Amino acid sequence: MSMTQRAFVFDMDGTIVDNMAFHTDSWLRFFALRGQTLDADEFFRATAGRQGREIMRSYLGEHLTDDELALLDHEKESLYRELYAPHRKAVDGFDALIAQAKAQGVKLAVGTAAPPANVEFTLDGLDLRRHFDAIVGATDVARGKPHPDVFLKAAELCGVAPEHCIVFEDAPLGVEAARRAGMRCIVLTTTLPASSFAGFDNVIAIVRDFTELKAELLFA
Repeated sequence: MSMTQRAFVFDMDGTIVDNMAFHTDSWLRFFALRGQTLDADEFFRATAGRQGREIMRSYLGEHLTDDELALLDHEKESLYRELYAPHRKAVDGFDALIAQAKAQGVKLAVGTAAPPANVEFTLDGLDLRRHFDAIVGATDVARGKPHPDVFLKAAELCGVAPEHCIVFEDAPLGVEAARRAGMRCIVLTTTLPASSFAGFDNVIAIVRDFTELKAELLFA
């Protein structure tokens, strides 16, 4: 009898790479240039996992056109890549987990709110794209997290039912997106403490990095 096909779906920023501090810093600088002073922790909790255009409309106004948003997004993301480029690397244990998953026949996907330029910057910059069966980003779905769209699309492209997917996340909005998708979730505390995820019934493990994951949890 054949085994049920399974998939691991990875958020990218803050999960595959520990970069959210650089994203937050770039956002704070971006808004400071426009006269807005924001609290870093509050901003992260409110926005991590949302698409850039959603964030900008929330803070700068719903009147912004798509063309205006495209220019603003290019400015902000260019600033982020400049800040993070010298520090770019995968979270500890990621490469080993990917190798083990592939050996076990698990499908691999990325479900991120990042725009294409940042996906290329991270996955191609670290030569990781070749590992994934599906990559779903900001331009592939209409709504960002906490809506489940990005994870459901990744599961569909992998040909795996949502209940057989495990999502890897670092942000509450992403964990909520996984919950709405009907997916279990493993949280990495790269950005927030474990207490920030206490209310989620779909979280099956909370770890500092991928080296702490137990094979029996993932591959049983």
